[in-house]
Amino acid sequence: MPKLRIGALPDDKPVKVITELPASVHRDLVAYAEAMARENGQRIDPAKLIAPMLARFMATDRGFAKARRTNHSPRAGGGDG
Repeated sequence: MPKLRIGALPDDKPVKVITELPASVHRDLVAYAEAMARENGQRIDPAKLIAPMLARFMATDRGFAKARRTNHSPRAGGGDG
C-alpha cells in the first residue's frame, strides 16, 4: 500500500468550524481513516482528517503561496491582528 500523505495528527487547540460536505467526500474521509488505521494502527474520527488535509493542500498550492506573498497576507497563527 502506498504511503499516506497525512501522518500522525498533532495535538493542537482547535477552532470549531461547522460545514456540510457532500456524501461522497464523507465516504472518502471514512475510507481514508480506515486506511490510516490499517497502515499505522491509529484509529481516528474521519472529521479530524479535514484540518490536516486542508493544511497540506494549502501548503503545497503554489498559486496560493504566490498570492500570499504578493498580497503580504499575515501568516496563520502569526500576530494579534
